[in-house]
This record gives sequence, C-alpha cells and structure tokens, in this order.
Amino acid sequence: MDREPVVAGQFYPGSAAALDEKLSRYLQGEQASARTLLAMVPHAGYPFSGPVAGKVLARSNLASRIILLGPNHTGQGQRIAVWGDGSWRLPGGEVMVDEDTASVIGKLPGYSFDYQAHLREHSLEVILPFLARAVPGCKIVPISVAEPDLQVLMRAGEDLARTIRDLALDVSLVVSTDMSHFVPQEQARRLDHMAIERILDLDPQGLHQVVKQNRISMCGVMPTTLGLACVREMGARSTEFIDYATSGDAIGDYSQVVGYAGVVVS
Repeated sequence: MDREPVVAGQFYPGSAAALDEKLSRYLQGEQASARTLLAMVPHAGYPFSGPVAGKVLARSNLASRIILLGPNHTGQGQRIAVWGDGSWRLPGGEVMVDEDTASVIGKLPGYSFDYQAHLREHSLEVILPFLARAVPGCKIVPISVAEPDLQVLMRAGEDLARTIRDLALDVSLVVSTDMSHFVPQEQARRLDHMAIERILDLDPQGLHQVVKQNRISMCGVMPTTLGLACVREMGARSTEFIDYATSGDAIGDYSQVVGYAGVVVS
C-alpha cells in the first residue's frame, strides 16, 4: 500500500521546486566519517524545526536502509506499528519501503503490521523529504511507537538490534521527536537539556524516567527510548549534540515555545 502525503503544503512546501529550495538551505554541514547508528531530529513545520533537522541530517552518515521511529499523535492504530510495503509519496517523488526488512521486524514480539497508525500522522512524513535528499535511493521501514511501558520498549529495542545483527544489515535509525511543548523558553531549555543529557549518555531508562518524573512534554520519548535501547545493544559508543532551538527563536515569542533538539549516535 502506498501512503499519500497529508501535511504537504502545511508543515513543508507542497511543490517539488519549493521543497527542494528549502532542503538546499537546511542541509548544510560536514558529514561525519563514522556510520550513524541513530539520528534524532524534530518534526515541526520547516520554519520552526527545519534548521535543526537539516543540521542533524547533513552531519549524519546514514545507511541506505533507514528504520524510522516516530510518535503517534493521532491515537490511531497499534502501539508499535510497522508500515510493511509500498512507498511513501512526496511532492515530486517517493521513497520505497524496504519490504524484506519490514516483513521481519513486523513479526517481532510487540510489533504489528498496521497502516492506521501512520495514515494521518505527520512525525515521519515531515522528515522524509530530508532523507530523500540526503540519501538518494534510500529505503525505509516506518514504525510508529505509542507504547508507554518501559520494559516493553526496552525489549522491543533490544529485539530490533538482534534482528539487525542476525540479518547483517547496514542500517541507520532515524528518530523523530520534538521536546517540550508550550512552556516558557527558559523552562523548555532547562527541562529539555535534562532529557538531552540522558540521550547523550545512551541511557534509555534514564530518559524515560527523567521525562516522566519532570513531566517533560517530549512527544517522542517512546520511540526515542526504543531507539536508544536498540543502538546501545548494537554497540553504540559515541554521541554528538548537534543543535537546540525553540519555536521562539523563529518567531520571537518566548512565552509558550516548543523545543527542538538534534543528536547523532555512532
């Protein structure tokens, strides 16, 4: 089944030419030499989060096979939902799903093949044009994550890592998340950097705990926890903080902001 874009013309330009111009502006920076195991990027409208996402994905040395992990804002579908076939269409093009890899991942404990979680969800769609531009010809396995239980997330991440290892896959994970939502600028920075510290420490349990204890409104804490558990099991050793910004930096209103952070793990 092919997925049609649902937020083109809203979160990002709806025409191929305008989209290409934006991506050229955002995807600036020197690529890392080491293979990127995980890149964490935000997913707001491009005027707000595009600069951070572009810096992260320009820096990332991504494999041509990419597992996408994002939150489920709609509440539809299964808790760990794999889109298993077809393509995801974009203005002027499409990105193919890696059906062979998806067919294995979707059968892991806790995972399900499910379109419903993805059909109206924007968190993966928004970052896909960056990936299509940064890694031409890449294939994806889109996974929506809405599983609140820490132990289930840890097992799901570790099972994913073992599958990647057993299949000898050259693969990168891209996790889509925004940080604090609709709090004053200084509060967002303080809370978000508490979470970022746990991410940089490759500490999925610590991230889950600090977000819960401090009520940090990080929409993608669940996919990020799963992703960190996966790459830690894969042997990740290095983390790099790329950038942090807020919606206030874009529009000059710092009273109620959303935070955007970027990290690369290798």
